[in-house]
Amino acid sequence: MSMTFPQLLTERAYINGSQVALREKEFGIWNEYTYEAFLDKVKNFSMGLASLGLKRDDKLAIIGDNRPEWVISELAAQSIGGISVGIYQESLSAELSYIIDNCDATIIVAEDQEQVDKLLEIKESIPKVRTIIYYDSRGMRSYQEDFLLEFEEVLGMGRSYQSEYPDLFKQEVDKGSADDVAILSYTSGTTGNPKGTMLTYRNLIDMAKNLSDIDPLTEKDEYVSFLPLAWIGEQMMTLAMGLYNGMTINFPEEPATVLEDLREIGPQVMFAPPRIYEDMLSRFQVKIQDSGWLKRKIYNWCKPIGEKAAKAHFENKPVSTGTKALYKIADYLMFSAIRDHFGLLKIKRAYTGGAPLGPDVFEFFHSIGVNVKSIYGQTEVSGISIVHRDGDIKLDSVGIPIPGTEVKISDDGEILIKSSSVFKGYYKNEKSTNETIQDGWLHTGDAGRLDEDGHLYIIDRIKDVIRLDTGEMFSPQFIENKLKFSSFIQEAVAIGKDRHYVVAMININMKNVGRWAEKNQISYTTYTDLSSKAEVLELIEKQVQEINQTLPEKARVKKFVLLYKELDADDEELTRTKKVRRQFVAKKYQALIDGLYTEDKKIRVNGTIKYRDGMEQTIQTTLQVIFMDEGEGAA
Repeated sequence: MSMTFPQLLTERAYINGSQVALREKEFGIWNEYTYEAFLDKVKNFSMGLASLGLKRDDKLAIIGDNRPEWVISELAAQSIGGISVGIYQESLSAELSYIIDNCDATIIVAEDQEQVDKLLEIKESIPKVRTIIYYDSRGMRSYQEDFLLEFEEVLGMGRSYQSEYPDLFKQEVDKGSADDVAILSYTSGTTGNPKGTMLTYRNLIDMAKNLSDIDPLTEKDEYVSFLPLAWIGEQMMTLAMGLYNGMTINFPEEPATVLEDLREIGPQVMFAPPRIYEDMLSRFQVKIQDSGWLKRKIYNWCKPIGEKAAKAHFENKPVSTGTKALYKIADYLMFSAIRDHFGLLKIKRAYTGGAPLGPDVFEFFHSIGVNVKSIYGQTEVSGISIVHRDGDIKLDSVGIPIPGTEVKISDDGEILIKSSSVFKGYYKNEKSTNETIQDGWLHTGDAGRLDEDGHLYIIDRIKDVIRLDTGEMFSPQFIENKLKFSSFIQEAVAIGKDRHYVVAMININMKNVGRWAEKNQISYTTYTDLSSKAEVLELIEKQVQEINQTLPEKARVKKFVLLYKELDADDEELTRTKKVRRQFVAKKYQALIDGLYTEDKKIRVNGTIKYRDGMEQTIQTTLQVIFMDEGEGAA
């Protein structure tokens, strides 16, 4: 299907105009937009943008939470040949000015006063920007700048422009070609400045078609859009899959109400990075521990039955008649209630990607009847190229290629991909484009292997693989994911490249450890204070001890420290998609890492904590080193 997004939307509105396309929760009420109303908004906004001078190939940047206005703005720009550029809503001023200037945006659509303030602060460094449009007017009354416009105002301008040029919208939409660039999707920047990935409509729609061939969706299906629309994964589901399959896209009221809103909608399909599933499980574990003895007893009876059924699925073996009967009882008593609590009662499939999901988390969701499946892809391949098939799930693999996708492993172990969804190139960066696409193959930068059934296994980023000085190779991500399965551990960074053994820097889960401390009558004030408590160190030591038993001996964590602060995207330690920026972290905490490879039991650190308003505080503290095996620890 060689069409553009606006052409697809026009066709849907023509064939099935009264169907609900979008739903948004506001003040506790779900407001609906039919495809007809959706197209009408897109038409008026695109004519408003045309009247403001947006032309074919011009860039429109969008920053804000997931709202109908976000997708209306994107499709409106694309309708007149413009290119949409999504920016993460938590981006700081420096990140904003880099992306806005790099992509040559002339108009920005911003959500609210907070985003407008950030843009006004950097106005001098984004000289190409002529107009800023905002769609939440709270607190905006006193802003007098003539380049600031309200979303409704632009819709009104569009209606007037439309009456002057009644055929312009249709003419511009018809001019669109499948090979036009639809979006610039900026990479997460784990190794430097983010790069603008040019993705065409063909790239995105071919991906949607190929994924839908395996996992079909219908117009009756619901999807909740809650991950940033600047991320390729959300573009893939909300825009490409949404328009291709005609499912209803739901926008939650606030990021904080996502889990409640998920329960109200009960979607058929979901896509989330591992941390969402880990959070769900972590929250559930705490709830079940806090529940009454009867509920705990029932769960403990149901748990092994679910695990037995899940194990059979993973091994592609039939579930015995006895287990099936017991599973029905366990489902009635407990599993269906857990699924309902998560909002996953009607789920057909729940995708996860962006990082590996721990086998224990996988097993838990499958044991309660949630079809969680890994996908693997990158921004450069329109989000997805590999997926688990229903009924063919190997825990450590990420699945097999979707139709139209070829995968091979290079001589040095790198995953190479060829498909019609491979991007056109990096915007204004020919050097990186030529390094990434060679002879039609996308060089992913990931190390992996294929098994005899065609399943792909991801090892890690090639440059991140830990090779101990004794020759053994391990994936730091594998070790970290094991550690993060503990409900008390939020984040972990495993280190060991060219060293004799593996050490870790750990962030506690403030919420869960805080609850545990209160239960045990341990008083604390801040994160720094809580993470330095002797009882907390002992708690985490027990967790690491247990996790070490599940790791190959040489990959076991020999020592660790609890960091005095949480790793944060605002401090450039994480990307906006919450991946650790390893090289940056290794450099920033170099003295601490070196200290972990000495005999010292305490390490003095000087650090800085950056606040959202840009203020910095210097902190001096002493971190306790926990030796896991005294004998080998200081080897």
